[in-house]
Amino acid sequence: MVLKNLIPYYMISSITTKFDHALQTIRGNHNLRQLHDCSFQVQHARPTPPKPQIIIDRDPHIVQYTKSISTHMRNGHCHLALRLFNDMPYRNLFSWNLMLAGYVKNRRLADARNLFDLMPQRDVVSWNTMLSGYVRSGCVDEAKLVFYNMPHKDSISWNGLLAVYVQNGRLEEARWLFELKSDWKLISWNCLMGGYVKRKMLGDARHLFDRMPVRDVISWNTMISGYAQDGDLSQARTLFEESPVRDVFTWTSMVYGYAQNGMLDEARRVFDEMPAKREMTYNVMIAGYVQYKEMDMARELFEAMTCRNVGSWNIMISGYGQNGNIAQARKLFDMMPQRDCVSWATIIASYAQTGHLEEAMDMLVEMKRDGESLNRSTFCCALSTCADMTSLVLGQQVHGQVVKTGYDNGCLVGNALLEMYCKCGSICEAYNVFERIQQKDIISWNTMLAGYARHGFGRQALLMFDSMKISGFKPDEITMVGVLSACSHTGLTDRGTEYFYSMNKDYGITPNSKHYNCMIDLLGRAGRLGEAYNLMRNMPFEPDAATWGALLGASRIHGNTELGEKAAEMVFSMEPHNTGMYVLLSNLYAALGKWVDVGKLRLKMRQLGIQKIPGYSWVEVQNKIHTFTVGDCFHPEKDRIYAYIEELDLKLKREGHVSLVKLVLHDVEEEEKKQMLKYHSEKLAVAFGILTIPAGRPIRVMKNLRVCEDCHNAIKHISKLVGRLIILRDSHRFHYFSEGICSCGDYW
Repeated sequence: MVLKNLIPYYMISSITTKFDHALQTIRGNHNLRQLHDCSFQVQHARPTPPKPQIIIDRDPHIVQYTKSISTHMRNGHCHLALRLFNDMPYRNLFSWNLMLAGYVKNRRLADARNLFDLMPQRDVVSWNTMLSGYVRSGCVDEAKLVFYNMPHKDSISWNGLLAVYVQNGRLEEARWLFELKSDWKLISWNCLMGGYVKRKMLGDARHLFDRMPVRDVISWNTMISGYAQDGDLSQARTLFEESPVRDVFTWTSMVYGYAQNGMLDEARRVFDEMPAKREMTYNVMIAGYVQYKEMDMARELFEAMTCRNVGSWNIMISGYGQNGNIAQARKLFDMMPQRDCVSWATIIASYAQTGHLEEAMDMLVEMKRDGESLNRSTFCCALSTCADMTSLVLGQQVHGQVVKTGYDNGCLVGNALLEMYCKCGSICEAYNVFERIQQKDIISWNTMLAGYARHGFGRQALLMFDSMKISGFKPDEITMVGVLSACSHTGLTDRGTEYFYSMNKDYGITPNSKHYNCMIDLLGRAGRLGEAYNLMRNMPFEPDAATWGALLGASRIHGNTELGEKAAEMVFSMEPHNTGMYVLLSNLYAALGKWVDVGKLRLKMRQLGIQKIPGYSWVEVQNKIHTFTVGDCFHPEKDRIYAYIEELDLKLKREGHVSLVKLVLHDVEEEEKKQMLKYHSEKLAVAFGILTIPAGRPIRVMKNLRVCEDCHNAIKHISKLVGRLIILRDSHRFHYFSEGICSCGDYW
């Protein structure tokens, strides 16, 4: 639960509602020609040209027509309202303004503009209505054109332009407009001050606050909540003490400020002093306890609430889920008197975060059965769960539901879809999703770029990087990690080095530990271990375990025992129970035939209680995950699988494939090593996929560890023998095997 979302800003919403009220009628014939340059969708339905104007305000026909038009517009039936409007024997200015307001309220701005241009006469209500439409739709430049072409402006007009500037973060223009006149209403002062607070321009907000000729409770609350949310609790407390009137929002702002900064005792003191409390205040205090893992205190306060709302339950469920107590989270969820879409999203996320992925998807199905509509947050959570499960079929089903709701073109859900397809090994579908996102953000570009890099398509990743810059996006730290990773996985050593040393000059990005780790991996894979070591020694900060681990991995690849031992020693001093590093060093010794050292290291692991993570692979067939371990004997179709493995092994030998027995890190006979290699988990999963997945479909296999070199070579040959695309994801990257070639170019 994000604590800051519980406190509302006292902003500008009350200003925009003023546009719906007609204040005074001033006739004008000014033609707004410049509005024709605005790019709105042209509607087919248009009003007929005006008939001769006969103004009979109390005519019963006019009254009846206008009542019906108003009803149709209120129900969103703009076409029926237009039909009546065209049938009117005569129209007065009120009729025209009624139609104009109806179009604006139904967000039919192109129709509103067409009607506005046809009006035989306009008053200030007409102009303000048009201005209101642009304000509500965030069309700043169009609103400005209307404002400056108005023959007469009233306070609503000025407030409208101020509101649209503030809403869209154009605060310099808002400041300039504000200084043009001196008789602003209090609501306008609050509006501009709220805009400053939202953009964390607290100095400007305070300057405006101090200039205010009169203040109300909203003025005080805006500044107090601004300081509280910014962590400046001394200023917040000073204003709180000076405030002549305090309502529940004033007190809650102080509770929130202390709670979000970890000062829970002070937050509780203010909470207890409050003369009256609402559910919102309770929720802020409970959320503070949840944020700092004080679940007993949160539960005590929750139980003490006389009247809880759905938000109270959601905060508690989220707290238990974040602390790994999924049983309590589910118990509270089942006890809820009513739920909303946030409740469902919270329990689904709780299951997913605690590793109960299948239960998370079961809850998604139950949510649909319960009739609750899925919102963006729920879809994102579901897609993230599918990605963690690497369940492509389930992810595609969720995608189908996303398309039905129309969320697929949006940035939030689009990015979740993009990540799901990248993690599930469907990079082509990921790119299709990327193309459909209408308003891409930096996350969209970074996800697609990293997806290409991890799938072994380094050159496509770098092309994506160039396209991103052409589109006007400035690379950030995450972008450059993806770029360096793409170079590392594709063997583009010189190009990656160039990017690394120019990222500060070109993009203002100071390399952090992740960038250095990528560079050490890049140089290490290329065999330039000396350069990698020197780079690490010259880093502006001390290397961490991940940095030494990257050097150890490179030392294992190139058989550099001395450097590998040094790197391992440093890792063990920082993370004495890092299983992966023990395995890497053991593999280095075994590859060089140093079995005595292997034995010593394994003994040390046993003494420390460190166990090697068992390798396993899995493949999804007909909505079911099939998991295999080396020499698996538990799968119900094991006999069929092993028979096919023997058949493939004979064909591989005829093709000249020779098992790399040196990769068996056990001191046993060569024939036994061949048998051990033959039944690795990834080979069993690939064989089962070939037997069960219809021809023409890719075979997607996942493995929790790195794929071994022998399996990599064997699967290359198998892809050619059976004419299938085999996609293997290991703990580091994807490999696309087709026609005897891997996307990694064997550079892995």
